[in-house]
Amino acid sequence: MDDKTTDFGYETVPETEKARKVAGVFSSVANRYDIMNDLMSGGLHRLWKAFTIRVAGVKAGDRVLDVAGGTADLSIAFAKRVGPTGQVWLTDINGAMLSRGRDRTIDKGLSLPVAQCDAEHLPFPDNHFNCVTVAFGLRNMTHKDAALAEMRRVLKPGGRLLVLEFSRVYKPLAPAYDLYSFKILPWLGQRVAGDADSYRYLAESIRVHPDQETLKTMMEQVGLERVDYFNLTGGVVALHRGYKL
Repeated sequence: MDDKTTDFGYETVPETEKARKVAGVFSSVANRYDIMNDLMSGGLHRLWKAFTIRVAGVKAGDRVLDVAGGTADLSIAFAKRVGPTGQVWLTDINGAMLSRGRDRTIDKGLSLPVAQCDAEHLPFPDNHFNCVTVAFGLRNMTHKDAALAEMRRVLKPGGRLLVLEFSRVYKPLAPAYDLYSFKILPWLGQRVAGDADSYRYLAESIRVHPDQETLKTMMEQVGLERVDYFNLTGGVVALHRGYKL
């Protein structure tokens, strides 16, 4: 009998239960996800994602995989960069989020391939993509090392993985950030999305996610090289970048 456990925010749950619980969170918030992103970050998430696009350095004709792409912010931006000769795959494990993302790409006049899949078992061949990105999705994955290894596997030699994720905020900012995360954020979630618990989980999941240096080491341990990271907004968010050489 498998009795392994993992974190679900501050709660410890069986590994087999985490995916179901995370799915419940994102199915609940999918319809209000984009509005809440703007409210929660004061619009900063748009700047963080724009920075990710710039650092990715994709060009016309490239193949890009957007893991846990949700409502498709990155996929839409990448599609403009790679043009008609390139390809961007939008993927997510959650059907409700993926449907929102697919609808948004269609509204933008784009026809992107879409796949509902688990980041720990990507349905793509080895050495296929020039760039793989995951934005605000890694912390919700049960086996982060397995997911990172899969993302590396599907990269072409010379390709790069970019991980945009909440991280460890600078210490002087921590008290104000904690107040916002555990008091204001659940209140916003209740008022706007009718779901305080899901946003309380999101705040907790940030606190148990690996910090900047730990995530860098994890990426190196799965074989990525030249791993570096950029702290954004005082460490609230970090963008990690690693290469498959």
